[in-house]
Amino acid sequence: MFATDLKKTGSYRLRKTAGPVTRKPTNLKQLRKVLDPAVQTPLPVRPRGAGTASTDCNVSGAGTTLKTTGLDRIVHIDVYNHTVTAQAGVRLATLVRELAEHGLELVGGYDLQGRTVGGAISAPCFGPCIGSNGGYFSSQVIAMKFVRADGELLKVDQDQKNLLAAFRTSFGALGVLYEATMHVRPIRNFTASHRRVTIDKFSAVVDALSNGDVGFKFYLMPYRDRVYLDLRRYDTDPGNAFKVPWKLKDWGESTVLPHVFKSLNRVVPFQSVRYRLIDSISEATQGIVNSRLVNTGSNATLQSNRNKQAGARGCLYSTWCFPAANFSVIVKAYRELCVSTYERSRYRCDMPAVGFHLCRDTTSLLSPSFDESMVAITTASTQGKGWEDFVIDLADFAEKWGGTPLISESRALRAEHVIQTYSRRLDFFRRLRRQLDPDNRLLSPFLAQFCQ
Repeated sequence: MFATDLKKTGSYRLRKTAGPVTRKPTNLKQLRKVLDPAVQTPLPVRPRGAGTASTDCNVSGAGTTLKTTGLDRIVHIDVYNHTVTAQAGVRLATLVRELAEHGLELVGGYDLQGRTVGGAISAPCFGPCIGSNGGYFSSQVIAMKFVRADGELLKVDQDQKNLLAAFRTSFGALGVLYEATMHVRPIRNFTASHRRVTIDKFSAVVDALSNGDVGFKFYLMPYRDRVYLDLRRYDTDPGNAFKVPWKLKDWGESTVLPHVFKSLNRVVPFQSVRYRLIDSISEATQGIVNSRLVNTGSNATLQSNRNKQAGARGCLYSTWCFPAANFSVIVKAYRELCVSTYERSRYRCDMPAVGFHLCRDTTSLLSPSFDESMVAITTASTQGKGWEDFVIDLADFAEKWGGTPLISESRALRAEHVIQTYSRRLDFFRRLRRQLDPDNRLLSPFLAQFCQ
C-alpha cells in the first residue's frame, strides 16, 4: 500500500507491511491473554513448538506465531501409576532424562528429540514399534488441557474417548495445548541386531518383519543398493543398556554426516567423485555406529539428548507413509524413482532415507496408520538446489503407490490427496473444528486447505 509523504517532495513511499507477530507465554495467564478476543491479537494464531515441521503447518505469513517453548515445566511424575504430566513446551529429550532418574521411560522410541511435548502430540511423532503398540507418542496421552480459540479452558481425558482421539494429532487447529498427562513405564531393555542387505533382499523379508513381533528401523541407500537394518526385540534377559554407544550412534548419523556432506558439496565440484565419497562415508558410518556395542538398548538410552531443530542440522526432509502390505514392491519402486531422477536431472539426496514400521493405530482420528500398518520413509538431503523439484516427484510417486501424507511433514502434498486419504475422519474433524473455532482464529491458510 502506498501512502502520501507529508513532506513537500510530492513523492510516495512504501508503507511497511506488518509481518507475523510472535508471542512466547510462560504461564497459563499469558497464554489466555494472547487468545482473548478482547486483546485483538493479530489472526490467525498458530501454536509452534520446536519448529520441526517441514511444511507450513505451524507458520503463517501473517497473524501471530504462538511459541509454546516458554511453557517448559514438568508438573508431576507419578512413579506408582506410571504417568507423567508436563507442559506443552517441554522438550522430549528433557522429559526422557527426568523420567530415567525415576526408573521410567516413554513407551516407544522417537526421532527428533528436540521436539516439544505439545508438538509431538499435535503432529505425528513416531519411531519403530515393538509388538502391537502403534509407535506414536500421542497414543500414550490420557488427558490434555487446552486453551480454546476464544480463550476459554478445556480439558479432555480418556472418559471422552472420541474427543481425545480428535485432539491427538490435531495440529493446533482445535485449541492450544498447554498441558498433557501421558502413560510411561519402567525402563525395559531390548536386544538390537543389525544387518546389511541389498534392497531386493530387504524386499523379500520386509513382509515377515512387518508381521512379526519385532520392531525395525532401516537406512536405505538406493544408489548403493543397500539397506542397513536395525532390528529390536524384547528379551527376558537382554543384558545392560549403556547410553554412550547410542549417543555415538546418534551423533554419527544426525550430526557428523550432514556437516561432512555439506562440506563435500561445497568443495568437491565433480558429482561422480563427490557422490562416491558421500556413499562410502555413509556406508562406513553405518558399519561403525551399528557395531556390536549397540546391541542392547531401551527407550531411555537410545533417545537423543539434542535440543536442536531439524533445520539446525542443515537437513531438508519429507516423510510419507506407505502400506506395509505392499512395501516389498514399493521399496524397489522407490529405488527406481531415485535412480531415474538422478539420471534425468542430476539431482539426488545425499543422506540415507530412514524408515520405520508403524503398527495399526486407531487412538488418533488423523493417525496415518488408522486403517492398516504402514512403513514410514523420511527422505533427507543437505542439498537445497533441486530439492523442491525432487519432492514434487516424490509426492507424485507417493500418490501412485497409495502413500499417506503427513500434513506436517510431507512436502509438496496436494490438498485433494489429503482430503481423499483421510476422508470421513477428516469430515468429522472439520465439523468439530467449526464448533470449537467458528471464527477461524486458529486456522492458517495452509491448514484451511484441508480443515475448513
